[in-house]
Amino acid sequence: MSELSKLLKDIRACRLCEAHLPLGPKPIVRAAASARILIIGQAPGTKVHQTGIPWNDASGIRLRSWLEMDRETFYDEHHVAIVPMGLCYPGRGKSGDLPPRPECAATWHSRIWPLLPNIQLTLLIGHYAQRHMLGERRRKTLTDTVANFRDYGPEYFPLPHPSPRNQLWLKKNPWFDNDVLPELRKRMRQALDH
Repeated sequence: MSELSKLLKDIRACRLCEAHLPLGPKPIVRAAASARILIIGQAPGTKVHQTGIPWNDASGIRLRSWLEMDRETFYDEHHVAIVPMGLCYPGRGKSGDLPPRPECAATWHSRIWPLLPNIQLTLLIGHYAQRHMLGERRRKTLTDTVANFRDYGPEYFPLPHPSPRNQLWLKKNPWFDNDVLPELRKRMRQALDH
């Protein structure tokens, strides 16, 4: 068993914040050492928790559309690793799901990144991933960070969350479809072709 396989087994057995999870622990992560693209989102929603398949909801449909990627390629961990900020469903808040539990990234991320040596492009989806991965380099708002996506390449590509709740953001920012998505798709193709 490889070091990555052992770590993924440990991650999937994690019960670190069990007392805080309304549906119980069910860490959802996908990775292989050969993966060339890394997707870091926020945390699984209820549908993803139920199915155990990351991005298996309306947000995932939109994300795959943005990437122009079919389900088969998206879910092939040999190409695409999926490691969210929070690995389990965090529960519901007043205006949507609660933030990702902080224990996940603090406990697991620094251990998994070295075991993904072939990553060419990391998608930072939403402000939790951008804040964690970009730190002081990110702009004051998610909109400004996404608009200045070129500043974070070639390693990172910041994106808004593809949730249907963000429909208004997408309407207010037509530059995202016109400027960001074509470059995202180009960078995705380059990462997969290397």
